[in-house]
Amino acid sequence: MNRTIKCASGALALGLALIGLGVFRAAPPVMLDQVAVPDAWTGQTLERDGVSVALNVKPLAEDGVLREGEFADVQFRITDKASGQPLAGVAPGAWVDPQTTAADQAQGRDKSCKSRVGMFLKSNIGARPLLDLNSYFLLVMNRDASVSVIDPSVSVGGITSTMARIDIKQPPMDWVTPRDNKRIFVSMPAAGEVAVIDSEQFKVLDSVAAGSNPVRVALQPDERLLWVGNNGKTAEQSGVTVIDTASLKTLKHLATGNGHHEIAFSKDSRFAFVSNRDDGTLSIIDIASLTLLKQLKTGAHPLSVVYSPLSGAAYVADGKDGTVTVVDAASQSVRRVIKLKQGLGPMGFSADGRFGIVLNTLENQASVIDAANDALIHDLDVSAEPYQLVFTKAYAYVRGLASSKVTMINLASLGEGRKPISQGFEAGTQPPRLAGDLPLASSLAVSRDDNAVFVVNPVDNTTYFYAEGMNAPMSGYPNRGQVARAALVIDRSLREVEPGLYSARIKLPAAGTFDVAFLLNQPNIIHCFSTVVATNNNIVQHAGVPKVEFMLDKSTAALGSAYTVRFRIVQGKQKAVRSGVKDVQVRYFLAPSSRPQLVAARDVGDGIYEAPVTLDQQGAWYLHVRAASLGASFDDQTFASVRVLPGHIH
Repeated sequence: MNRTIKCASGALALGLALIGLGVFRAAPPVMLDQVAVPDAWTGQTLERDGVSVALNVKPLAEDGVLREGEFADVQFRITDKASGQPLAGVAPGAWVDPQTTAADQAQGRDKSCKSRVGMFLKSNIGARPLLDLNSYFLLVMNRDASVSVIDPSVSVGGITSTMARIDIKQPPMDWVTPRDNKRIFVSMPAAGEVAVIDSEQFKVLDSVAAGSNPVRVALQPDERLLWVGNNGKTAEQSGVTVIDTASLKTLKHLATGNGHHEIAFSKDSRFAFVSNRDDGTLSIIDIASLTLLKQLKTGAHPLSVVYSPLSGAAYVADGKDGTVTVVDAASQSVRRVIKLKQGLGPMGFSADGRFGIVLNTLENQASVIDAANDALIHDLDVSAEPYQLVFTKAYAYVRGLASSKVTMINLASLGEGRKPISQGFEAGTQPPRLAGDLPLASSLAVSRDDNAVFVVNPVDNTTYFYAEGMNAPMSGYPNRGQVARAALVIDRSLREVEPGLYSARIKLPAAGTFDVAFLLNQPNIIHCFSTVVATNNNIVQHAGVPKVEFMLDKSTAALGSAYTVRFRIVQGKQKAVRSGVKDVQVRYFLAPSSRPQLVAARDVGDGIYEAPVTLDQQGAWYLHVRAASLGASFDDQTFASVRVLPGHIH
């Protein structure tokens, strides 16, 4: 259950999740005051196997200079060499790291680049590239006032790489992230605020006042405004609070009605639809003026509201009446009432807006509505007490409170007169209900490739990864130290912003010369471009505490075989290499407990250190690096793990 997640798209099919860990031999930074950026579309172009690849590292600075600490867009334009037509959907991989002069001289530029990319595709505990333009991270909402950041590709001996813990003021309830995944908005009911997390540095940027008891959070389609549902105790407090996402200022509170609120929007961000559970109404709000336009009666107990861009209508599911009320956005009037059964709850639409699925907790069913004619077309049996629903391109995933099973509904099989296909898989062994208190945030998170899901089981405190086409989850990630409740995927990969143009925004590293490694799967192209970053005289330089980056060729060893630990020591955010440290030692022991052993490490050049270790018993061995000259806080957290497997002692 601790295998590394496999990715399914494009270049990622070559290896693991392309959060590669590799061997990097960093040259000392080249300190430059001003470096002009050439026209990369013409100056840095590779033509090979009928494909043209042009790199442009485009600074956001007005003077056109790539300067440390500032932002730039790394762009690859990929075209057919003969026709000039853009190559869409090819999913390239890319990494940025200090230029490896010594390795290039020893192996040659092409061979050095290929060997490094080969290492990038491996996922061992070890050194990271300075910038990985293919990575994604899993955020786990905890029961306490924190969020865990997990690197899903790193798992050695059952220990998942928890990269960071983000502490917030009060326990979270719900969260939402914009399409670029640069920020996360987290509601904190007990604080009366929304925490704003920077998902590039994984730290809290701000906490914004969000009214009384802020629970549900939703971004309108143009992402200009964040809407927060206030489950206030009084009529004046109950409604929605609107926050400007750019300035992080609270703009207005609108009292819409009593009870819990769900929020939906028209596709053009013109109208907001807010349900009021205790009043049995739907509020329609004009977003431009932030004024309440109309209150519609939609049943005794509306529990959800969703919008279909295909039909141009909001759909309100009522749990007590067992109805779905269809509200036309243009006329702001009830278009139709679809009679179903009592027990209706959460509802969602497929990405194209065609099929609406509403869950029935009492009946253990999912009802399918065709938005083309607002008609019920299917009633399907699903996991017991269904309470959560997410969609990929191909499936709807249904999570039940009273079952560990997740039901998958094949969207292509839906339609009038057709027989729907459903299947399922077990996400742990215990039903979520046994965990007690649960947030509104979903325990289901769709992967970046839109063909897999992460599923949190709050009882066994593990997040499972399921890829479509498999019989069971491929991996399980225990949340050690916290209690997992919900999951969210943060994508850092290159995105196709127009046909054939792949882009990622980065914060530029310390001044120097850098390799931009590029990988294409079909045809197989590997190439290292280069770019230069200038010194930023406005930045105060801080050396920081030295850190260890392990460079293990493999994370397993046969019993009795020789094993050499390799690592480098870096310092500061930009990973300046520390060479020539004389008192470096490797401390290692067999888990769970054994007498630690020490062995001296030697500098073998280019800032790389090596130490032979004796792993003479089966099990998981843990490795730490020590050096008194680097201070007491050096390597206080970093470790590597090697699993020794059965073998023959020679």
